[in-house]
Amino acid sequence: MSEGSSNSTHFGYKTVEAEKKADLVADVFHSVAAKYDIMNDVMSFGIHRLWKRFTIESAGARPGMKVLDLAGGTGDLTAKFSHIVGNTGQVTLADINDSMLKVGREKLRNRGVVGNVNYVQANAEALPFPDNHFDIITIAFGLRNVTDKDAAIRSMLRVLKPGGKLLILEFSKPQHDLMRKVYDLYSFKILPKMGDIITQDAGSYEYLAESIRMHPDQETLKGMMIDAGFEQVEYTNMTDGIVALHKGYKF
Repeated sequence: MSEGSSNSTHFGYKTVEAEKKADLVADVFHSVAAKYDIMNDVMSFGIHRLWKRFTIESAGARPGMKVLDLAGGTGDLTAKFSHIVGNTGQVTLADINDSMLKVGREKLRNRGVVGNVNYVQANAEALPFPDNHFDIITIAFGLRNVTDKDAAIRSMLRVLKPGGKLLILEFSKPQHDLMRKVYDLYSFKILPKMGDIITQDAGSYEYLAESIRMHPDQETLKGMMIDAGFEQVEYTNMTDGIVALHKGYKF
């Protein structure tokens, strides 16, 4: 059953009305947008850069391609793709949260990333793009915040060209008991304190830790992609499965 198919859904460990989740998630990211990049580096000890680099390498983008960086936030993947696809290609940074889009746009323009990038405020569950439009779609650390994940995956399939590729980079389930225990201690005891110190917002980081635990595990997400119509679906665990990169094709 799709997570958004009933009248209630998860917001972290809380149960909320499905139609209210998007606004609650928006409040979290409005709150943390300005310090988002700093917190990413602090939270992951910089390892998020390696996870994203592997995602870029796995995407296989080439000059002239159209790429959708969905839930693209502050534009780390967009910046890399912009360089790869060049003047004949196009990268669309899409995010449901206008605060994150504004931070991303300002950051990329300050770095000289202009010309082949456009910015769109969009809901992943109903993407405002034509059918068969993109060569590659990436969604990095965004799917767990979507209310109806099945609808979002179907929407991504629709806007991919035949032969196109979807890459989902997301927190997942550690594979070993020791790592799970260390990760739980870090997520629920240390992370909110970091959030409080850096952003004066412990609550948003408590939500982020809880949302990771409620996200489908590796095999469940693989099955959701297959059910939506993706083929040759596989995933790669990184950092013992704290993060996984799922990849699938539209044929």
